[in-house]
Amino acid sequence: MAALCAALAGAFLLLAAPRAYAAGDGLVRQEVTFRGGGGLLLHGTVLSKPGAPGPRPGIVLVGGSGPGPREEYRQEAEAFARAGITTLVHDKRTVGYSRLHRDFGLLADDAVAGARLLQSRSGVNPRQVGLWGFSEGGWVAPLAASRSTDIAFVVTIGGSGYDPLRTQTWNLATHLRHQGVGESFRRTVAGPAARFVASTGQFPAAGYDPLPVLEGLHRTPVLALWGDHDAQVPPRESAQIFRTALARAGNRHAVIGFVADGAHNGHRTSDGFDRIGGPLFHGKKLGELAPRYAQTMTSWVRAVAAGRPPASSAATGPGQALATTPVPGGHAWYVWLAPALLLLGFAAYPVSALLRRGPVLRPVRWLAGLGLSAVVATVACSVAVFVAGDGAVAPVVWGRPALWLVVQGLAVAVVVSACVSAAALRRRRLASNWRVWLRVVPAGLAAVAFVPWAVWWGVAA
Repeated sequence: MAALCAALAGAFLLLAAPRAYAAGDGLVRQEVTFRGGGGLLLHGTVLSKPGAPGPRPGIVLVGGSGPGPREEYRQEAEAFARAGITTLVHDKRTVGYSRLHRDFGLLADDAVAGARLLQSRSGVNPRQVGLWGFSEGGWVAPLAASRSTDIAFVVTIGGSGYDPLRTQTWNLATHLRHQGVGESFRRTVAGPAARFVASTGQFPAAGYDPLPVLEGLHRTPVLALWGDHDAQVPPRESAQIFRTALARAGNRHAVIGFVADGAHNGHRTSDGFDRIGGPLFHGKKLGELAPRYAQTMTSWVRAVAAGRPPASSAATGPGQALATTPVPGGHAWYVWLAPALLLLGFAAYPVSALLRRGPVLRPVRWLAGLGLSAVVATVACSVAVFVAGDGAVAPVVWGRPALWLVVQGLAVAVVVSACVSAAALRRRRLASNWRVWLRVVPAGLAAVAFVPWAVWWGVAA
């Protein structure tokens, strides 16, 4: 009986232990769980190369924005592991992270927890475990390194030197340009629409400033890379910010470089908007790793682990078709107050009609309806790009989204109906009727204010 109990206990322990297996590529994969920020249980895979000399360096992969399942970064994980670098890739947290809420501090805690997991593993040098951060991870990985002495080095690919809102504004403008959208609508997205989004306070981590974090990395070796065809963060400007900030910090081991023929994720591309080869992820090509991309990262990590971190250097950046546009921070009251007042002014006429006070003038009724429609459509059409991405502009006609042409048509109709309403009032000699004045003045004032507001929003361009 005792023997049977012992056998059952052994079987239970075997089933409960992390599962390790070797794939056809010769790498050993072990499923692991660990506690991230706030004690959240995270699931991941540790990849290693059997027979690699130890103690080996380790690296934790920190993914970009979105759900971030580990499969998205399988190519990078395998490349590091084949180079003898024990690698942890894990599924991103779903608690404390959503489309409207980002807590980079929690993500940084997750990265540090992953690093500690690797440090505890046999064959890994606990003093040579670092982080790799892609895109959003380019904000998170340096933040984690600035908070913990457990991080020996940082590698980033496609990290932005700006805050998330300014970065996303540039990203959208770049993709709109690629789709044939003209400069006038791009100015609307980068200007009034971006300010409106900022004023709502709903853009996640909109004002996060990576500069103080970079300036705090005094001794941590950093390899910062960008694809030379990056279309999601401004590569040339970001590289300059990283270089300047790390130099100001006194970091003597900061290498700034670019991946030839590389997209935002460092994978092969022809122009930054497509991906060449590689596995499919959610039905889309990820692209295969660009030539020398993996070799650049792995050789740098091995040099750092060997105690020979390369001295600071900076490659010449690629051309950048569009410059970024600063987005004023804070809740700018005028951005949302102006359309609110316009809506109130145009709505006053139909509301008074419901109360049956005074005569109803058909031209003013049209003015009110068109004005309400034009204000809502102006804001919704341009802000929709931030919600749905550049797909919200299709189809593009004459360098403008088709919906934006409708908005411009509504704006013209507002001006025409205001002129017709004024003529009708004069023709019917109702200007002396105080009830008419009481009902018409709000709509008239809204029509007058609508013109400069529409010009500022770029509707008239």
